[in-house]
Amino acid sequence: MKYTKTKAVLNQLVADLSQMSMIIHQTHWYMRGPNFLKLHPLMDEFMEEIDSQLDVISERLIAIDGSPYSTLKEMAENTKIQDWPGEWDKTTPERLAHLVDGYRYLEDLYQHGIEVSDVEKDFSTQDIFIGLKTAIEKKIWMIQAELGSAPEIDE
Repeated sequence: MKYTKTKAVLNQLVADLSQMSMIIHQTHWYMRGPNFLKLHPLMDEFMEEIDSQLDVISERLIAIDGSPYSTLKEMAENTKIQDWPGEWDKTTPERLAHLVDGYRYLEDLYQHGIEVSDVEKDFSTQDIFIGLKTAIEKKIWMIQAELGSAPEIDE
């Protein structure tokens, strides 16, 4: 079998992107306070981007003879992104910081995928990983800017 490690990273991304979509959704639902009118619809765009990444990753996994996770149980059992209960006690900046944590994890996982796909010489998947990592880094920068911080991508 080819691309065994690449397929494992792709499937990990299936679980983690699914979880990240839910975290963004939760941020969207439980958001209150300053910048609500700007940030609430922005979360829809964030979800669309993550869901689009999920589709690309899942379809690539299928294209190289993999089998993506496809149940809520599989996603929950395999994600490594921490969730929070749906409660009103978090501020919008806290929720945005939690999003940054999830995006940083995804950035690292995409980097791992870049390295693994390089070793396995799956350059088509590597190209996908590079493009999606770049998009994640931009998202980190944008949210960090909203929080009044530098992106801190190179740390």
